[in-house]
Amino acid sequence: MTASSTHLPDRSPERRALRRALALGARSHHWRRDLVELAALFTAVAVADSAAKTVAHGPDGPVLLVLSAAALLGAAGLHLWWARRHPHHPPPEPGERADGAERGRGVKKIGPLEPGPAAAGPGAPASTVAEAPVLWRLRTTVREKPGSLAALCASLAGHRVDVISLQTHPLGEVTVDEFLLRAPRELGPEELRRAAAAAGGRDTWLERADAHELVDIATHVLGLAARTALDTAELPLALRQLLGRCTIRSVPARSGAGRPSGEPAPAGGVLEETVMKLPDPHGGTIVVERPCLPFTPTEFARARALVELDARLDTVPATEGAGTRTPRRRERLTLPEGNEITVRRADSRDLEAARALHRRCSERTLSSRYHGPVRDADRYLDHLLSPRFGRTLAAETASGKLVALGHLLWDGDETEVALLVEDVWQRRGIGTELLHRLVAMAAETRGESVYAVTKAANTGMVSAMRGLGLPLDYQVEEGTLVITARLAPVPAAEPTGGH
Repeated sequence: MTASSTHLPDRSPERRALRRALALGARSHHWRRDLVELAALFTAVAVADSAAKTVAHGPDGPVLLVLSAAALLGAAGLHLWWARRHPHHPPPEPGERADGAERGRGVKKIGPLEPGPAAAGPGAPASTVAEAPVLWRLRTTVREKPGSLAALCASLAGHRVDVISLQTHPLGEVTVDEFLLRAPRELGPEELRRAAAAAGGRDTWLERADAHELVDIATHVLGLAARTALDTAELPLALRQLLGRCTIRSVPARSGAGRPSGEPAPAGGVLEETVMKLPDPHGGTIVVERPCLPFTPTEFARARALVELDARLDTVPATEGAGTRTPRRRERLTLPEGNEITVRRADSRDLEAARALHRRCSERTLSSRYHGPVRDADRYLDHLLSPRFGRTLAAETASGKLVALGHLLWDGDETEVALLVEDVWQRRGIGTELLHRLVAMAAETRGESVYAVTKAANTGMVSAMRGLGLPLDYQVEEGTLVITARLAPVPAAEPTGGH
């Protein structure tokens, strides 16, 4: 009976019989071993006694005994030296190493034979340091059938690509799958496109993503809705972040001359492949364009829901905390000469104060700001103060008089900054303070650059742009100077076929 077959209850007769048999076997084994060792000892003593008597009674007995003792001592010493030089321990396993001093004592150190990426020092080869992965946004069209999504994910996994999030846009017989991917840096866009094509994907579109997109869809949409509810100027920005890289224009119902700007969008909006038109709650039409990629019905429904939320909030009476929904936070600043001013957000409610500011400004100041006939300056204010076209900051004195305006205007996928400071308040740092805050707002919206349109003779605006401490580009067009400040490197968009 083997040991593996003895799984019996402790109190069973079989268990007790097995224990007695094992104990008797152990006792008989020890008795036989002791008897053999005792017989070997007596034999060795008898042989040694006979050899000693033979040598001792010979002519050179004492000398032979001394030489024998010396030989035994020499052999013992040689054996000890050999044992120290060659210890009798098992060879080290893979991944083990022995230090020089400890090897003689048979002590083993366990450790990696080669350092990993984390242990590589500054001088380590580049191949030993793991490079950070790259985020990609991939959109591809597959047939609507069981297993198509699984095949696509398996093809991406074969290239060590991690799927972070997924959106599906059903379109009848086909489905548009949109992925946020984390891919190895050495894997280029062509490899990703081929991986999608190998699983049946077509019309594949790629662009680089960033860390801001590492959030689930529900949280992202709720955050955009909350921003829209708190600030009516957030709707264009929220639409851009909802739909990705696109151009958004707000077309007023009537032009500056009072003529209709075009056919207004119907109440439910219009979707035309790469263009969607939505009714603006403030009048006019919101036009969203994305030439590189058609909109899906799912995206159109999301955008329409966000616009409808903005329209519903505008109908809530101001007494209930809504109204124009413009943040009324005020910031007090002390100018170098000691005067205090207040910086706050402005909107269409400041129209009369802005017109009064125009009347106090000289023709030279108004001409430098609007680059057109001075008599038309008031006509621009409705557009500039509307939160649909951007954000406006106002600087006012302690008495409440408006002395400066700063505008951050959405111009498609670009952003313009503009300043107007009353003559008697110029050269006091007010324009610089407003410009820094406008640029900070643009950076919060993940804008890539801001530009200012001015004249070379407007040294105040040129100096304020230089004071931003950002890389600047200068372009002169027919006497007009366009200064562009780069807020961040432009992310590489990699369309790889399809659209």
